[in-house]
Amino acid sequence: MTAASLPVTSPAGEPILTRAGWAVKNTWVLCRRSIARIAREPEQLSDVTIQPVIFVLLFTYVFGSAIHLPGGGSYHQYLISGMFGMAMAGTAPGTAVGLTADMSTGLIDRFRSLPIARSAVLAGRTLADLATQLLGIVVLTGTGLAVGWRIHNGIGDALAALALSLLFAFAMTWAGACAGMLLRSPESAQALGFVVFLPLSFVSNAFVPTQGMPGWLRDFANWNPISALAAACRRLFGGSPAINIHAWPMQHPELAVLAWSAALIAVFAPTAVYLYRRKVLR
Repeated sequence: MTAASLPVTSPAGEPILTRAGWAVKNTWVLCRRSIARIAREPEQLSDVTIQPVIFVLLFTYVFGSAIHLPGGGSYHQYLISGMFGMAMAGTAPGTAVGLTADMSTGLIDRFRSLPIARSAVLAGRTLADLATQLLGIVVLTGTGLAVGWRIHNGIGDALAALALSLLFAFAMTWAGACAGMLLRSPESAQALGFVVFLPLSFVSNAFVPTQGMPGWLRDFANWNPISALAAACRRLFGGSPAINIHAWPMQHPELAVLAWSAALIAVFAPTAVYLYRRKVLR
């Protein structure tokens, strides 16, 4: 651990940093540590560099010809916004795997002996994972432009879509942090991603409209937070066909994304910190 994580005091021995400032400083140090580790092991970025490209090409050129949108329109425009929803939700499994790996290698035991804020370990990890999503957004945007996707509503609305995407990704990292505190190994965290994340992504409007689903499944898909983010991106990026769905999240997708993100952070952030404290203090 660098000197930046050690107590900072005045010549009289009094703390210079407040408790909040101390936590922020610790969080920044641990965030840099996680990013530096990724730089040494760039294969960790495959989920935000290779995976989005594979999904875009797969659905554009393999499945896209068989998918017909209500009222017509470009499936490329429809797909890329859905991919934003799927990619941002994908931060949760990555965070869970990373934290369980740290737990299994004894790194958390080392943190236990250091004078750092308990919340900083998780906050640093979630911010580092959020930073990797910026790279994922660049890759996804470049791949979308290559297959014919375009921004139609101007830079302001496009930036709003990206801001909503990052907010949702940040919320999902806390869900992943909570899972990482409950699971015992990286393998179990990866399995959770397949069991929970993939079904949640596909039972949404990310890849296909929900009108063709059975009624009970369609209701679930319309209230799925991934569907809300995909619908918000489609509205803000523009160019997608207008699909009239009466469910509230589909009528007000931007508000739905804000509400889902706030709820996820409010529930999972304090829960993850509580579970972490239980682990380090037992």
